[in-house]
Amino acid sequence: MDNLADFTEETADNGNLVIKFSGQFTICHIGAIDKKLRNLGDTPDILDLSEIGKIDTVGAWLLDRTAQESGAKIIGKHDSAERLMAELNRYASDTAPSARDYNPFLRILSDTGRATVTVFTSMLDFMAFVGQVVVAAIVTLFQPSRLRVNSILQHFELVGVRALPIVGLMSFLIGIVVAQQGAVQLQQFGAEVFTVNLVGRLTFRELGVLMTAIMIAGRSGSSFAAQIGTMKITEEIDAMRTIGVSPIEALVLPRFFATIIMMPLIGFFASILSILGAGILCWFVLDIPPVSFIQRIREVTPMTDLYVGFIKAPLFGAIIAMAGCFQGMQVKDNAEEVGVKTTAAVVQAIFLVIVLDAFFAIFFSEIGW
Repeated sequence: MDNLADFTEETADNGNLVIKFSGQFTICHIGAIDKKLRNLGDTPDILDLSEIGKIDTVGAWLLDRTAQESGAKIIGKHDSAERLMAELNRYASDTAPSARDYNPFLRILSDTGRATVTVFTSMLDFMAFVGQVVVAAIVTLFQPSRLRVNSILQHFELVGVRALPIVGLMSFLIGIVVAQQGAVQLQQFGAEVFTVNLVGRLTFRELGVLMTAIMIAGRSGSSFAAQIGTMKITEEIDAMRTIGVSPIEALVLPRFFATIIMMPLIGFFASILSILGAGILCWFVLDIPPVSFIQRIREVTPMTDLYVGFIKAPLFGAIIAMAGCFQGMQVKDNAEEVGVKTTAAVVQAIFLVIVLDAFFAIFFSEIGW
């Protein structure tokens, strides 16, 4: 290739070794000069750039590295080379890690402080977002004409109907697992009949609604964050504000109402499938006929357990919808943010659901339910 980058070695009158560069120092012309520079027998004292032609960032980096490693002086004025090497040095100084970055204790302390600030900031932002959603929901309920019924019905299908197969399958299998593990432990005391008590109370009171909430958070909560985040990147939300449409009313409230309404129904559906799975296992493993199993379920499971599930389900749905929509609204200006916020939506929703479930467990136990 013509004008390949090359160099010659000369010895000055004072005994200094001079490396005189020539040719085009671009990525297409550098060729094998890098290897030749690394294999120099003697360390150069002067680098002469006077005969260099065109140069790009790669060529400037090569020359700058040679100068840094050898401590050589650069002569031969070349405006492009000087400018590019100055930019490289400035960038290297801006991004070079400081000594304190290598101190493990300081790094852990810094990361902990940064994470704490981020958590509290996100909490305040989320509480402000919840306030906006609640105010918008109250206003919409007093002005039903502003309610987007078609959008709510569409999300009934997305959140509820399409989630039934996976929720039903998972709940059925969870019922089998809970019954099997309970039976194994209770058989040691000859009390395997109490497996029905365990399954009945645990399913309607806790597992049915909680596992449904976790699955809906992973399925629908992530979907809400991804959809709204993509709209944020494509500036559709900014366009809504420009034409006077509230993104809270148009995007958040339909998802909010749909999830609140569908969660009790999906939770009840999941509980029934879980009981069905447990009943099948008890039939084949413990020889408890289906009629006896159902009768026993009716005897040992009070209606308060069903009420507890129906009370928790809408609140879980509200948390899932608001967490997903909130994280979607936090997306900035690139596709990577969509993935980050979608993951954050699922984690936040599941965390808040479990915290709220723990609160309800203590609260209902205290009031005797």
